[in-house]
Amino acid sequence: MAKANLPFTRKQFLEQAQPVEVSVAGTPVLAEVKEFSTGSVGWYYSGKTAIRVGERPVNVQVSVTITVIGSKDLPQD
Repeated sequence: MAKANLPFTRKQFLEQAQPVEVSVAGTPVLAEVKEFSTGSVGWYYSGKTAIRVGERPVNVQVSVTITVIGSKDLPQD
């Protein structure tokens, strides 16, 4: 997918974007708006949960990263 010509600045994204609901093993969690250390913006969730494997629950660490394509090049304002 080609980089997008985004219709907002970094500041506008960070002020206007809302958390995104993501389902992890059927459980809804909220990925929060984030500016990553790379300079890109998007959403991030990290947490622990249990996922069933057969009849047994298995404890897992979950990380969800949703990055806006081309956002590393967004102007600051």
